[in-house]
Formats: sequence, C-alpha cells, structure tokens
Amino acid sequence: MNLQLLTDKLAISLSTICVLHCLFMPSFLILSSWFVAFSINNEFVHYAILFAAVPVSAYALVKGYLNHDELSYFLYGIFGLSVLVFAVLTASIFGEIGEKSLTVLGSLFVIYAHYKNHQICKELDCDCHEA
Repeated sequence: MNLQLLTDKLAISLSTICVLHCLFMPSFLILSSWFVAFSINNEFVHYAILFAAVPVSAYALVKGYLNHDELSYFLYGIFGLSVLVFAVLTASIFGEIGEKSLTVLGSLFVIYAHYKNHQICKELDCDCHEA
C-alpha cells in the first residue's frame, strides 16, 4: 500500500478519534467509577493524539500537494492542524468548551482535507495511491 494512502487514512482516523474523545469523554467519566475517571490524565491524551496526528497529517498533506498540485486542500489541512495545536496549547485560556469547540473544528478541517486529497486521486485517476 502506498505511504500517502496509508497516511491519509491514518490522519482521518486520528482526527476522528480526537473528535470522538472530545464528544464522548464526558459521558465516559459520568458512567465510569470515580477512580477510573480520575486516573485518566486528560491532557496526556490530548498531547498523545496531537503528537501522533501532526506529523502523519503534515506528511500526507505535503505529499498530496506535491502529487496533485491542489493548494486549497493543503491549506485546509494546515489550518486544521494549526487550530488543533492552538486548542491544546491554549486550553487553560478558553476553558473546556472553547477547547472542545476548537478541537472539533480543527479535526473537521483535517478530515475534510484528507478526504478531498484522497478523492482528487479518484477524479484524476492518478497512480500515487496504487499498491
């Protein structure tokens, strides 16, 4: 499998995990016992997902731009990654709701960019995603 295809799919998956974490973590905390809820370091999870998502996403976006010469999707993805980094680094300033809103927004931009990056290959029938 081509590395760009793999990284596009992995970046979409990581961004989806990020959104799901933001939306469903409060429910998990309520439904779980207090010990489990307080033993999970929420900030560690944010940094871990971000640490994995940024390099994978950046690589796939750069390769997609180089292969397809479509700047708009590259910029959407970079904007989304910037919003994700901004959300994690400024979480204490904007509070939990602000952080969640920014994280969901950034993740949606990243997902959109990688999805469109993959779709453009189908439209162009290019061989950059071939096995």
